Amino acid sequence: MNDLEQDQALILKKYPLQALYFYLTGDCNLACRHCWISPQYQRAMVSHSGLDYDLFTGIVAEAKPLGLTSVKLTGGEPLIHPRVTDILSFIQQEDLNLTIESNGIALTPKLASQIAACIKPFISISLDGSNAATYEWVRGVPGSFDMAINGIRTAVDAGIKPQIIMTIMRRNVHQIESLIDLAERMGADSVKLNILQPTARGKTLHDHGENLTIEELIALGAWIEREIVEKASMPVIYGHPHAFQPMGRMFQADCSCGTCNIHHIIGVLHDGSYALCGIGETVPEMVFGRAGSDCLSDIWFGNRIIQEIRRGIPDSLQGICRHCAMKNLCLGSCVALNYVSSRDLRAPYWFCEEASGKGLFPSSRFIPL
Repeated sequence: MNDLEQDQALILKKYPLQALYFYLTGDCNLACRHCWISPQYQRAMVSHSGLDYDLFTGIVAEAKPLGLTSVKLTGGEPLIHPRVTDILSFIQQEDLNLTIESNGIALTPKLASQIAACIKPFISISLDGSNAATYEWVRGVPGSFDMAINGIRTAVDAGIKPQIIMTIMRRNVHQIESLIDLAERMGADSVKLNILQPTARGKTLHDHGENLTIEELIALGAWIEREIVEKASMPVIYGHPHAFQPMGRMFQADCSCGTCNIHHIIGVLHDGSYALCGIGETVPEMVFGRAGSDCLSDIWFGNRIIQEIRRGIPDSLQGICRHCAMKNLCLGSCVALNYVSSRDLRAPYWFCEEASGKGLFPSSRFIPL
């Protein structure tokens, strides 16, 4: 083994490429007001800008020697990819763990059975309201609420208990309890309550006052942890940063507290580009190369931005994140979103920075340097 091979072996020992996040399509069958990817709205149930199937299989083949064990299919809407059934069959054939982020609209019994046949299938389905009026205001397509409900039931009927995702905004915050009740009645596995991010379409909602204030978000988290979590019959996860999460819940074996596995993933956009994640759609400097012309191992071992993330996250995080006792778990919450707002990979997470500026950051999680 020469020196280069030794160096690469050491990198893989510490930083295996465990997961590929495939942004399978540049289209979506909904037009959500808060989306941070901003795909093209496609009324039909088939995308016209999906990742080439042969590129998909080739990327997986290149990633396996680097440590690949799982793939995430997201979008756009991944289930409207014209060859999604072939993609699911290939994932099953390759014994890869499968995660899908979907709106559920295009989930058919056939697709659901294919997903269920994969190793450790996990699907999250977005439901941003407990009634049609609220959900369809967020999602932008009349009649889509009933289709989403049908998608959830289709998953459950196939033996997959989906996680229900609700992005919290002023329009729907009063429906948290009714949405959890609906999820319980449909047989879902859990509910994840996400915070509206001030990025892409979400920035417009922030600018129009649809976001909750930092004071409201912190109070909401305390109420959810104190009351909702205790009485719900399923896990309820609120997407506030680790610094604001109760320690006891954070270290539960089944807890999914939103840590981004930034050191062990790479994104693949619908045109075959390798990127930090989906922000590569709108932030060109976060695109690292292109499948079919650039070698994935060269990117994983040698890309400047990936190397900078390895060196700087979490030790060189700035602002309040630099002082946070939870930074080794949180890793700055979302490096991609932090970069979008600041053009600095080491920038602090906006939620914690704003809380700190108002004296609301938990003193027990603050480490003076």
